[in-house]
Amino acid sequence: MSEEGAAMYDEADYIMLSALQHYQFCPRQCALIHIEQQWAENLFTAQGKVLHERADSNKSEWQGDVRIVRSLPLCSRQYGLSGQADVVEFHPAGSVYPVEYKRGKPKSDRCDEVQLCAQALCLEEMLTLQINRGALYYGQKRRRTEVAFDDGLRGLTLEIINKTHALIGAGRTPGAVYAKKCDSCSLFSICLPQSCADRRKVGPYLSRMLKGDT
Repeated sequence: MSEEGAAMYDEADYIMLSALQHYQFCPRQCALIHIEQQWAENLFTAQGKVLHERADSNKSEWQGDVRIVRSLPLCSRQYGLSGQADVVEFHPAGSVYPVEYKRGKPKSDRCDEVQLCAQALCLEEMLTLQINRGALYYGQKRRRTEVAFDDGLRGLTLEIINKTHALIGAGRTPGAVYAKKCDSCSLFSICLPQSCADRRKVGPYLSRMLKGDT
């Protein structure tokens, strides 16, 4: 549905751009937020919120001959996406350059790059042009990391878009599987991944006990 020539999504089936990052971090987290409407703040999300408040001022300005637009609403009928870009730069030669703000540092799973690339896909559809590059601004490093929207990243982004649509469309929350990254998740106390893991270990034992097995 998200490939060239495919049918367009109905607006009711749009998913948030942020859901893509949530899915790539953890499908269960994505489902808790976007299906069950669960949310909780922790230190990391609070820091990220402060960083975004500085970028998302809803103001436009000129820096030299570059127009800076903040909090730009985005959507895509082709990919069924909606949300907003923190910052989009419009350069005089006609190029468009999205910038996404993040509190931490670059991640190995490329979830930030996927979210930025999805913003570029929306902008390409809205403006009928091709966008080759964008940037991630990390608050911890206080500098931009440029991202090239090459075939590899575009392919990964389309894969995550399709998987996220499938997850949210199914309306079912996956079970919890504890991993080290769970400790930094703001939904840890809601998800309770370690408790779920313990129940999975105890369940078979209790079943054997009830059957009289040793």
